[in-house]
Amino acid sequence: METIKILAVTMLSGTIAQLIKVFTYYLQYKSINLKRFFETGGMPSSHASASATLTFQVGFWSGFNSPIFTTAAFFAFVIMYDASGLRRAAGKQAAVINKIIDEFKQTHHLNEERLMEFLGHTPLEVFLGALLGIVIAFLFK
Repeated sequence: METIKILAVTMLSGTIAQLIKVFTYYLQYKSINLKRFFETGGMPSSHASASATLTFQVGFWSGFNSPIFTTAAFFAFVIMYDASGLRRAAGKQAAVINKIIDEFKQTHHLNEERLMEFLGHTPLEVFLGALLGIVIAFLFK
């Protein structure tokens, strides 16, 4: 039964982070964009939130000195590093490629779709996502 709770709380954490993205989009643009719920990138990082929740829930269940907690923490750090490093860099590269494609389209016939630019996170978005995840883990301890 504890396994289902850990999974459910982890999924809830990611869902709350995604809902916050929809809400912050509304505050910024005064329109509802439900696509933000299914998109990557933005504030807060749902990957960081879910992985932090999972890590702390595992820690509560198995102990913070257990090998399974250490494993969960390791993968949480990998996920957070990837979100703020590799995926963020890929998003920046996509923006440059999109700009090149847009300029090229002005003089040539090209049917390429724009690449998704909103891929990764700033370190602050990852930090706040992780903080959200830790809070949720403690709320459902």
